[in-house]
Amino acid sequence: SESDCYVTLWLPTASLEKFRTKTVTNCKDPIWNEIFYFRIQSQVKNVLELTICDEDFYQNDDNRVIYFDIAKIPLGESIMIKFELDHLCREFCCLEFQVDRKKRKKKKKHSKQQEVECTLKGSFEETQNISLTSANKLQCTEPSFFHYAKYNPAELDILLPGKKEEAFLKKRKKVTAAAFKNILQLEDDLQEDEVPVVAIMTTGGGIRAVTAMYAHLLTLQKLGVLDCVSYLTGLTMSCLYQDPNWSQNDLEKPLRDVQKHMTKNRFVATFAPEKLKYYAKELWQRYQEGYSVSFTDLWGLIIESLLHSESYLSFCSYFVYFCYNYVLVSFTNKENSHKLSDQQQALADGQNPLPIYLCLNVKEKLSNRGFREWLEFTPYEIGFQKYGAYIRAEHFGSKFFMGRLMKKIPESRICFLEGIWSSVFSVNIMDGWFLATNSEDFWQIWTRDRITEIDCDLDSFPNQLTGAEEHLYLVDNAFALDTSYPPLMRPERKVDVFIHLNYSSGSQLRPLQMASNYFSEQGIPFPRIIPPEQDGKDVKECYLLGDQESPNIPLVLLYPLVCNTFRNYKEPGVERSPEEMNDGDIDVTSTCGPYNVYDLQYSDEDFEKLVKLSQYNIQNNKNTLIEALRLAVERKKHIRRAFIY
Repeated sequence: SESDCYVTLWLPTASLEKFRTKTVTNCKDPIWNEIFYFRIQSQVKNVLELTICDEDFYQNDDNRVIYFDIAKIPLGESIMIKFELDHLCREFCCLEFQVDRKKRKKKKKHSKQQEVECTLKGSFEETQNISLTSANKLQCTEPSFFHYAKYNPAELDILLPGKKEEAFLKKRKKVTAAAFKNILQLEDDLQEDEVPVVAIMTTGGGIRAVTAMYAHLLTLQKLGVLDCVSYLTGLTMSCLYQDPNWSQNDLEKPLRDVQKHMTKNRFVATFAPEKLKYYAKELWQRYQEGYSVSFTDLWGLIIESLLHSESYLSFCSYFVYFCYNYVLVSFTNKENSHKLSDQQQALADGQNPLPIYLCLNVKEKLSNRGFREWLEFTPYEIGFQKYGAYIRAEHFGSKFFMGRLMKKIPESRICFLEGIWSSVFSVNIMDGWFLATNSEDFWQIWTRDRITEIDCDLDSFPNQLTGAEEHLYLVDNAFALDTSYPPLMRPERKVDVFIHLNYSSGSQLRPLQMASNYFSEQGIPFPRIIPPEQDGKDVKECYLLGDQESPNIPLVLLYPLVCNTFRNYKEPGVERSPEEMNDGDIDVTSTCGPYNVYDLQYSDEDFEKLVKLSQYNIQNNKNTLIEALRLAVERKKHIRRAFIY
């Protein structure tokens, strides 16, 4: 076959970058007809290096290197030069050179200053205009600085997690150790390395998720299990963490506040003219602060109006369902000035579990199936586990260069982060097209991203890594994996027990199966034996997984949102009377039932039924929960004894 030729051009005195033409494939007489521009300095010798290459995938085939002195070209003229490449007298013809004097702006008549544009590629500033005085000799009027990487280490030395999280865990372990001793009725205190790390992880969204979540937290609090929990992720519970002692206070009142506001609707008020003016004002202020404003920011303001208001608005539940991250509500009339870093007050003494929020960084022009990276948020720090790159929570949105804070931007109010964590509007257009053209049930798959492809080996595609991007493109993590397991699977966190509360409207076991498949491909210890589900039938109220597998595999307690024995029992061991059978008739699976995610409001009766069902499923499987906690303690003690001896 013929050559696949291209040409590279390099003028070291003008740029460190090498330019190249397109490749003309399978042609012995290639014609490129391309123009390249260089800014040259006449006070130095400028030699252009031309390399004629054959694009060979198996070996680097540089046919000929030509050096040409630019000084041979008369100023303002165009010349044509012919080069002889080898003994076969192949000619590299029609190479045209022209050197022009750069036109400069006319100086003001009495101006004594000149401006020079300086560019340092790879620096933080890239390009700066420097003013020079023209008296006698050119001098800088003010010094200008370029920030440039002095060293580029081949490896990063990473230490995870952050010191603040480590300090929190030490304090939290004192609380959880006492809770374990109480709930397991242990005689001796647990040593620090004998205390299991427990995490609550939720999936699903909508009004049903909020209602069931409050009911579950209240039940776990009454059982004494909530104090055993160190991490909490899935639902966005920013409002709870505005109370520094929320998990120590009775959660019955917040549950009843939710019920009181379920029947109210603030859709009209949210989009009233005065509210629209408020949104515009806030977005303009955010832009003035230095943020790149997008529609996601507007969505965050809408969430603030809908959820952080006197009335509860179900309209938001409808939309947030699509992204499977629901924002637990607080009911005030005031603007919510709460920030993510403010939640550190609720962790100061280890009195509450550490909340972890999650989203995905994607590529603007690539499908989320081809590229996605997990980005986690805690009150202490925000960052990528993949790169080991973390910043303080209050610095999110600020500008960094090589790990150094260059420009501090005021910390965002929590509503703007909620817009990211629950942003259906940030779905990639390519993914939307995929869903719309590859599914008979578009809306069902839109709301529950059924992905069979798991993350590719990104190390094989270094040109796609985030480091080359100036901005992050953040979307809800539900568009990749409808669980929030990934940040909890960091080996530094060493989670021993997961309490998985599933509020999804579809398959109750599919999110867990997807997580198991994902971690299996990543080589991360996670339960592999997941019970099959047959069309939603015979789904149990609770599953304990991982207890029959290797001790290094964490235990998972899955609580699906199902109505089984609750139909016949109003409390564990207490059967219903014939008159009470109607109270146990709850349809949480049918699309026509009252608990469909499209239903925007609940009656008091439906709300109460869902609360009692959620509480019952936890209480009726209390023994399984206690068994999992006891097994986790035994595993930790066994590891400690093996380490000592």
